[in-house]
Amino acid sequence: MLELVVNGTPHAIDVAPDTPLLWVVRDHLGLTGTKFACGMGLCGACTMIVGGSALRTCVLPASAAVGQAVTTIEGLPAHPVKDAWIAEQVPQCGYCQPGQIMATVAFLETNPNPTEQDIREGVTNLCRCGTYDRIRKAILRAAQARAAASASKVEP
Repeated sequence: MLELVVNGTPHAIDVAPDTPLLWVVRDHLGLTGTKFACGMGLCGACTMIVGGSALRTCVLPASAAVGQAVTTIEGLPAHPVKDAWIAEQVPQCGYCQPGQIMATVAFLETNPNPTEQDIREGVTNLCRCGTYDRIRKAILRAAQARAAASASKVEP
């Protein structure tokens, strides 16, 4: 029995410890927003935030998430990244977008003011539709929105 906290809710799940977290979340919890694609941790469609880091969960044993907060696309509240994705019309087919968004959220936590080169190196999820220019624009827009929100919270 594994004890996991997914999107703020504790779950006791009877699975083998080496079951990939992706399958636990999709098959046992019914949260299907996170996608399966390559199955080798290469493309990033399965990205979730685990313990504050963007991790590719098709190869991450569920036991590695015990004691850490797991956030899926369903658990991400209103967020500047989501707003930027819409404003820049990022999705084409949309399949990779949950993983792209989760990778971006974690990336901006560690690099709140990225350059385009930082984005190229820091967000390495694949998009078969090739919307990389829109993805980079959305990440820059989200970073600017976060900075503006932080600046407005600072009292003079």
